[in-house]
Amino acid sequence: MDALEPYMSQRMLEVHWGEHHRGYVEALNKQLENNDILYGCTMEELIKVTYNNGNPLPEFSDAAQIWNHDFFWESMQPGGGDMPKLGLLQQIEKDFGSFTNFKEKFIEAALTLFGSGWIWLVFNREEKRLAIIKTSNAVNPLVWNDIPLIGLDLWEHAYYLDYKNDKANYVNVFMNHLVSWDAALGRMARAQAFVNLGEPKIPIA
Repeated sequence: MDALEPYMSQRMLEVHWGEHHRGYVEALNKQLENNDILYGCTMEELIKVTYNNGNPLPEFSDAAQIWNHDFFWESMQPGGGDMPKLGLLQQIEKDFGSFTNFKEKFIEAALTLFGSGWIWLVFNREEKRLAIIKTSNAVNPLVWNDIPLIGLDLWEHAYYLDYKNDKANYVNVFMNHLVSWDAALGRMARAQAFVNLGEPKIPIA
């Protein structure tokens, strides 16, 4: 629980993972207890079905927030930050001009998100290029068939204990000290392989 200190405190993890994330799991389990139609779905299938083409069913928010948080934890590592490597860096430079430009655009997107939500670096399956997207509340890139590589939680509960209302500090710390480019590189390699093979399912981390 203290693996990301001093940038994300043990207390923050205890509240965010141990209470908020757990709350979504418990709520979804209750919703699925007597739902024979949804019970056997994978998380990805459940998210897409309950998103219901933009008219979300009651189960959507809890299912998506569980997936989002799992992805968020796996988007960080002790000693993170630094620079992406190999093909991921090349793709970032191709699609954003430079890593510096990408980083500035990612931070700007995070700081201009209104309300609660998420910022994502995604691989667009159709255009075969990287993009930065914002989503509100629980919505994630799976509903648009994009492949997420990095996800940043911008709900206030994600940073308030450690950073109070200084969202800019939290976002910069994530980019400079927490983000796992190793995880993103692996996701990018799988994304490209799945797209080239014409695989219809979204790869997961």
